Amino acid sequence: MSDIKKNIKFLPIGSVVLLKDASQNVMIIGYKITSEVNGKNKTFDYLGCPANIGIKSKGDYLGFNREQIKKIISFGYMDDEWIQFEKVIEND
Repeated sequence: MSDIKKNIKFLPIGSVVLLKDASQNVMIIGYKITSEVNGKNKTFDYLGCPANIGIKSKGDYLGFNREQIKKIISFGYMDDEWIQFEKVIEND
């Protein structure tokens, strides 16, 4: 694994993960999403959708946190711009 991958705190857009207690892979499509859960606003680390399928309707996305990730299937695209952006979302 490259040094960049070892030191990242957020996975880049397009990364595919398997969540704990899930059977379908999820692709990361956004960050720091706030959603109402049980009548309270909750902020999640990631916004994802079904990998290889994408979003077909409004309910085809979910918020999840890094501790829910069981396995990283593939990494999205990372470059110098990504490294700068990660610093912004990390401090957000």
